[in-house]
Amino acid sequence: MGPNGEVTYSLHQAPPVVQRLLSIDRNTGTIFVKGLVDREDISMLKFYVQAKDNGPQPKSSKALVTITVKDQNDNAPSIRIRGIGLVTHEDGVANISEDMPVGTAVALVEVSDRDEGENAVVTCVVAGDVPFQLRSASETGSDRKRKYFLQTTMLLDYERIKDYRIEIVAVDSGNPALSSTNSLKVQVTDMNDNSPVFSPTLYEVEFAEENQPGDKVLDVVATDADSGTNAELTYSITGGSIPEGLFEINPNTGEVRVMSQLDREQVDHYQFLVAAADKGVPSLRGTATVVVKVLDRNDNDPKFMLNGYSFSVQENMPPLSPVGMVTVTDYDKGDNAHVQLSVEPDNGKFMIQNGTYTILSTISFDREKESTYSFRLKAVDGGDPPRSSYVGITINVLDENDNAPYVTKPSNSSYKFLDPRTSPETHVERVEAEDMDIGLNSELDFSIVGGNPHGLFRISSEGEITLAREFTPKHIGLHRLVVKVKDKGTPPRHTTALVHIYVNETIGNVSHVEGLVGHSLYTPLEMDIAGDPDYSRDGQSNIIFAVLGGFCVVVLIIAVAMIIRHVVLKENKSGYQAGKKETKDLYAPKPGPKSNKNKKAKKSKAPKPANPSEEDEGGSLQKGLKFNLMNDSVTDSPRIHLPLNYPPGSPDLGRHYRSNSPLPSIQLQPQSPSASKKHQAVQDLPATNTFVGTGDNNSTGSDQYSDYSYKANSSKYSTKQVGDNFESMAGYHSTGYQSPGYPSPGYPSQGYPSPGYQSTGYQSNGYQSNMVWTKGMY
Repeated sequence: MGPNGEVTYSLHQAPPVVQRLLSIDRNTGTIFVKGLVDREDISMLKFYVQAKDNGPQPKSSKALVTITVKDQNDNAPSIRIRGIGLVTHEDGVANISEDMPVGTAVALVEVSDRDEGENAVVTCVVAGDVPFQLRSASETGSDRKRKYFLQTTMLLDYERIKDYRIEIVAVDSGNPALSSTNSLKVQVTDMNDNSPVFSPTLYEVEFAEENQPGDKVLDVVATDADSGTNAELTYSITGGSIPEGLFEINPNTGEVRVMSQLDREQVDHYQFLVAAADKGVPSLRGTATVVVKVLDRNDNDPKFMLNGYSFSVQENMPPLSPVGMVTVTDYDKGDNAHVQLSVEPDNGKFMIQNGTYTILSTISFDREKESTYSFRLKAVDGGDPPRSSYVGITINVLDENDNAPYVTKPSNSSYKFLDPRTSPETHVERVEAEDMDIGLNSELDFSIVGGNPHGLFRISSEGEITLAREFTPKHIGLHRLVVKVKDKGTPPRHTTALVHIYVNETIGNVSHVEGLVGHSLYTPLEMDIAGDPDYSRDGQSNIIFAVLGGFCVVVLIIAVAMIIRHVVLKENKSGYQAGKKETKDLYAPKPGPKSNKNKKAKKSKAPKPANPSEEDEGGSLQKGLKFNLMNDSVTDSPRIHLPLNYPPGSPDLGRHYRSNSPLPSIQLQPQSPSASKKHQAVQDLPATNTFVGTGDNNSTGSDQYSDYSYKANSSKYSTKQVGDNFESMAGYHSTGYQSPGYPSPGYPSQGYPSPGYQSTGYQSNGYQSNMVWTKGMY
């Protein structure tokens, strides 16, 4: 108790570091830190503390105190970079050759942290986008200290990037984390891996002729992406089709000079190669092409490629169509070679398109009017003074099938007489035609396309019509052949002509034949006119009709004859009576009976008298009026023949037209009471009637009468059409017609006079003939 119990504390024989860092309270024994404690310097402190009383003879005791310093993340990682292998480091710069392979180690990186535990776990990376990365040097090692290889990740290219600044970052795992960085400059060393390059690789220079030797032509320049001696260049002329020594080049500067005088008329350009070689090992070189164009003076005329040009063009081309193209050159250059063409003489038919030198037409060609054109082209250059030259041009117009054939023979209104006893292979007629085109367009083919149902006729490709078969009785009468004349153009054009062939033993009744031909001109082409259309009865039918009708016919003929005689005698006193309509087909004239066959004629069937109640103006004209106009020459007056009605057994009426039987002439004036009953107009029919067509569908007239052609779908005539046709015929207008009847044994007569034209009945041998309507011939 008392002083003997008072205890004081003190550090007993403590090391200096303890004395520097720690202190103890003498009374309480509390140990204090009096200096900065750094675990990285001293991680543990061991010392003794002495406790001593204050007695007269103090007594004491000691205790060992151990203090462990806990780590705090107060140290950033440290990074150390040093060279490795073949890569040398100098002043913090690593030099690596550009030809090193991928994965080459550039440096060894050591990373450490003085802390411990988590604070000493360091992560190390390469910052930035550089072709380098860190690879751990070993799998073993403490967290506090690690080694890495800095290696390449791709091939390096000195010409692209010559050096890199690589920054390495190390970060520990403390909280908060501490980091540190270190950098390394990597310099890529050059290898002679690039050849010298000219820019441009083609030098084109214009150089005037008549130069002085030694004049400078141009400078050539090459570059090398390498460095040092690898980029030092030497120039030379290595090749080309030039005379040796004509051009020289400075090996250091690339300056090219010409050593002789140039003449453009001899050689207008020169081409050679220049080379640039570096001084690397091995040496590399590049080349360029030099083209020297020699300029000239205007000492050459423009020149056409040909001495003369001949072009062929299609007719009917639209205006401003290209006709042809010429080529003109001038050995001069620049404005001296700029050539302008013009047409001489300029008649407005052609023009030249400068630039392309294309000849254009300003008209549409018609070969049939003009087949050839000739003119000159004048070429003038742009020199000072200008020079010129000429060339002849010929334009030949090619034919186009734009003309249809036209028939020159025979006329559509003519006919050919043929005896029924004519033997096959006999020449009948020749169709002649022409075509204004040429070549294939004018070559013609002839064919019969209608009117030949019995195959009696055939036509050659030259238009020769021959008889193919013998005639039979049913072939007697008029035959109308529809002949198609077609050219060989593309598309073909054609003309249709009519060839009339009258088959009979005699041709005494010319007017009747002309009437048949005239009527056929108004008959649709699709209707065949080929002989006797009524000849279709067989022998038994003729016998039956003859037996059954014989008696009736005889009685009827006698009765009709008596009635007609009575009427005629009465009309001779009172005037004319309107004519009866004809119902008999006119295409088959029956041969007249001989005198010794009168009895047989009486047995044939007599024509039935026309019923006046069935007559009308249109029907009478449509069915009974068959006419034709024959225009054998330009000066002939047109003749129009009224229809003839021939009953079976009629005689040849040609003789009766020439009969001298005295019969009174009847003149019907317009004032006649019967003149207002009917009227008709008669038109002059064309002498020719050629039906012309293009291809197979369209038809156009090849002469002035082509309007009289018929369309294929016109199957028959209406009464109004026939009446209108007669009313529209030029020059023959009648205010009425009335015919006297003249008695004959059973055959009545009809006459159709018009104002100013005399109608006369002719009676001969007991047969009354039809009236003939003429303009002065009969």
